Amino acid sequence: MNSPTRAATAPMDDSSLTIHTMPFAEIARLAIDSFQQSKVRFMLTALGMVIGTASLILVVTIGMTGKQYILNQIQSIGANMVYAYYETGGSAAVSTVQQDQLTVDDVTAVRNQVPGISASSPMLEIHDRIAIGGGKERDILVLGVDPEYRIVRNLVIVSGRFFDDEDSMARNKVALVTPSFAKKAFGSVQNAVGHDLKVNGLPFTVIGVFKERVQTFGMSEIADDTVLIPFNVGRYFTSSDAITQAFFTISDPGNVSNATEQIRKVLQSRHRPESSYRVDNLTQVIDVAAKSANSLTIVLLLVSAVTLVVSGVGIMNIMLANVRARIREIGIRKAVGATNREIRLQFLTEAVFISLSGGAIGTIIGMAVPFSVRFFTDYRIPISGLSAIIAILVASMVGIIFGTVPAARAAEMDPVSSLHYE
Repeated sequence: MNSPTRAATAPMDDSSLTIHTMPFAEIARLAIDSFQQSKVRFMLTALGMVIGTASLILVVTIGMTGKQYILNQIQSIGANMVYAYYETGGSAAVSTVQQDQLTVDDVTAVRNQVPGISASSPMLEIHDRIAIGGGKERDILVLGVDPEYRIVRNLVIVSGRFFDDEDSMARNKVALVTPSFAKKAFGSVQNAVGHDLKVNGLPFTVIGVFKERVQTFGMSEIADDTVLIPFNVGRYFTSSDAITQAFFTISDPGNVSNATEQIRKVLQSRHRPESSYRVDNLTQVIDVAAKSANSLTIVLLLVSAVTLVVSGVGIMNIMLANVRARIREIGIRKAVGATNREIRLQFLTEAVFISLSGGAIGTIIGMAVPFSVRFFTDYRIPISGLSAIIAILVASMVGIIFGTVPAARAAEMDPVSSLHYE
């Protein structure tokens, strides 16, 4: 009897079970070939992304530049400055004599008890009326300050010098004037130094011309017609030891808020409980300015985003037209074995290539502007590398989002109908 023969089972070829997939390099090559066949359409479509990404980077640059400018202006007044003055005595009926004003001793106590203070100055405010410019009388503001007032207020000496400790200790009758006052009283800034002017009938020699580092337009204690004299001399014009205001400079910018609170406590502890003193700094102003600049930048970024969306819609329209123009090609590719995934990936790759190429060119243009300004001028415009990265990522997202619909439509086409399309 013949033994039953076992059917031989030949091993199956793995390649017969593997679905052939087109490598991405070939898909990218097909996309590039498609662009070469319609260069004008490709460049016009990418132009929108060039404008969008360039505007996005420029908006960020403009926003950062504006923010830096505003903060520099505020910090030039005195970023580390703390100022204090008597606010109220708790009752509207309190007389001037009863008012619990600040004194020089308060300034000394603060210097001794609050760490981190690098400079300070009391300030006396005196009003006078003097004859200038051909005998015409004019109201002026006279401020009695210490030599460290120049440091605290970050003043600029236009001509001459500021009075020093020797002038203060010797009670020399010297003064500094603003450029506006110098021109009105002496004809020019240069002519002011060496001339005399009378304050409350006493002659003072002008030894310098000063100005604020940033124009405050009368919003600070310094007016257009202001004269600075040593505090020790200015005290002779008042009938009390009270001072109008006290200024302090904190050496560490990060300690300004803490030092402000410590100064408030020291001053309050030296006076009546019902007396109120305003102790403040520019930190809050700087924070508000920074937030305002950031808000403006966000608004401008949203405007730039509209440009990118419009560019994305343009890419989608061009890709839809591209799908309609290549229906027969899609049918042939499907007939020879291309899968829906490969068709979808090819058209999506083309959309992303358009978006990325436009985004790359726009990024180069957007970064070239601030770099050119920094290279050809002395102005240091801030440059954000993060904005360039974000611009490229956004360009990629726009290509993916707006290229999905055309790619899906191409992948879902029936191969038979596509081959008969004319």
